[in-house]
Formats: sequence, structure tokens, C-alpha cells
Amino acid sequence: MSSLEINSSSSNPEMKLPLSPPLVEDSAFELPGKNTNEIEETAKDIIKFTSEKLSIDEISRLVTSPLCGAISLFVGTTRNNFEGKKVISLEYEAYLPMAENEVRKICGDIRQKWPIRHIAVFHRLGLVPVSEASIIIAVSSAHRAASLEAVSYAIDNLKAQVPIWKKEMYEESSSSWKRNKECFWGTND
Repeated sequence: MSSLEINSSSSNPEMKLPLSPPLVEDSAFELPGKNTNEIEETAKDIIKFTSEKLSIDEISRLVTSPLCGAISLFVGTTRNNFEGKKVISLEYEAYLPMAENEVRKICGDIRQKWPIRHIAVFHRLGLVPVSEASIIIAVSSAHRAASLEAVSYAIDNLKAQVPIWKKEMYEESSSSWKRNKECFWGTND
């Protein structure tokens, strides 16, 4: 559902925008009427591994902040081919205690390198059909450069450090576990 309404009853559409932006859950805000420089908001790292379908809108809302002018997203999806084979889905497994800890470390590294407000890292587990999201990383910051660089850093380091395994399921009833070439514990070919 959109927060933008268009009245089509006249030839000149009237747009009605919400009076105030939606508040981010678990944030502490000052009283209304203060300027944005006086708003207090607790920075959040939201990490979730789930078998449920991922929602770009929901995850984007989690990092929305009135203090930020940028939200950058990385959405990794299941493609329908790999090396000439038709892929029908991916299957992900993870060692959750270690995976969550490694993602927290990546979030901490990001906060050391860039002025970021909120970070959300959601990764799908189990079967992920073609065109559905396997991972969504969302980062908010005051300006675009920080959030864009942080999202790139997050996905590169997630693939290199986090114990998540991917199996490609092919149309011809075969499958293959895949190793991330960036992964530090993988063997060199």
C-alpha cells in the first residue's frame, strides 16, 4: 500500500503526502516540533535468517530514518541459469550461531568505516525459487556515498566470511553445492 494518493477525479491530479514520515520501530525520538538536528535516534543493526519470502519494502522501512537522505539496497536473487544449466531454485543452509556473529562483526566494521544510521541484513534459508530474493542488505545514512559503499562492503564480506552454503537445483533433477570464490575457508582451485 502506498503512502501517496492521487485523486483522479479532476484533470489536474492532486497529490496528498503523509504529514510525517513513518517512525522506525525501536527508535527513540524527541518530542515533535524539534528540528531534525535535535532528533535522537538509536542506531540499529537488524539481522535475520529466515525461510520466509523476503520483502524489499519491509526491509527498506526498517532502516528508514528522518535523519537520513539515503537508503541503499542490495538484493541478491536466484537466476535461472548457471554455466549452461537451467536452475529452478537455490537451497541455502547456514550455521546460525556463527553466521549471526559474523554478520554482527561486518556491521561493526561498517560502523567503523562509514557514518551509517541503520543496517539490515536478511538472508533466506531453505529453497529460494528463481527471481525471488536470497539476500537483502539495506543501509541508511545521511548521504548516498556512505550507504552505497557500506552495502558493497557488506555483501562482499558476507560472501567471504559468513558460513552459508548454497546448492543449485537444476531442471534435469541434478544439483550442485556451490562454494563462494570469496570464501576464506574454501580451497583454491
